[in-house]
Amino acid sequence: MGTNVIMVASGKGGTGKSTLAVLLGAELAARGKRVLLVELDCGMRSVDYIAGVCGKTVYDIEDVLTGRCEAGKAIVESPVYRDLYLISAPYSGGRIRPAALRVFVEKAGPVFDMILLDTAAGMGAPFEAAMAVASRALLVLTPDPAATRDGRIVCDALAAGGCAEIRLLLNQVPPTLENCGVRNLDECINAVGAQLIGVVPYSDEIRRAGATGTPLSAKGRPRLVLRAIAARLCGRNIPLVIR
Repeated sequence: MGTNVIMVASGKGGTGKSTLAVLLGAELAARGKRVLLVELDCGMRSVDYIAGVCGKTVYDIEDVLTGRCEAGKAIVESPVYRDLYLISAPYSGGRIRPAALRVFVEKAGPVFDMILLDTAAGMGAPFEAAMAVASRALLVLTPDPAATRDGRIVCDALAAGGCAEIRLLLNQVPPTLENCGVRNLDECINAVGAQLIGVVPYSDEIRRAGATGTPLSAKGRPRLVLRAIAARLCGRNIPLVIR
């Protein structure tokens, strides 16, 4: 598929996957890309809060995939992040069908430069549907044994499913790993078996952005880190700094 489609996945929940999906979508948009973020986690909706569109949406991705409405009626531009457009998951119920998602992505492709698919944690129907249409995958992990083990399972599933490019994104990394259950970040990277694309520090500012839909400060470290990751997604050779 020629469209630049990136799925954002995780093993266990609580890794900050959806928050990073929104913030990275915002950084890609800031680089001049027209970005569509599609939330696939039916019944666990959150990107509307993170992107500042809560209460502004009428239709969701299931409405689009089942033909209850045209895609244009479900797509909402974030009032916080210019050129970042979203389709939320349904509040409850819903089912993501791979064939319908593929048709939608093929139709949306000419309109958007990049499409991000925010999957549910684990490897359920949203994961399978996203894997069937995505050309790349971002695997979001926190630096702990459970997330690392589950990340390896997801990474293996992505590879078996034919995903051409899998990149590891370590999130919520504290200043010291003393109480995380891992010796260093290399242990996580080697255990998962995917190429690292970025390390996002633990940040109260990112947590606040995820909870309240407020943007990051322009010159703070979290924004600079996310900006570098977005640049790498666009093919820029930005050096990685590992602890």
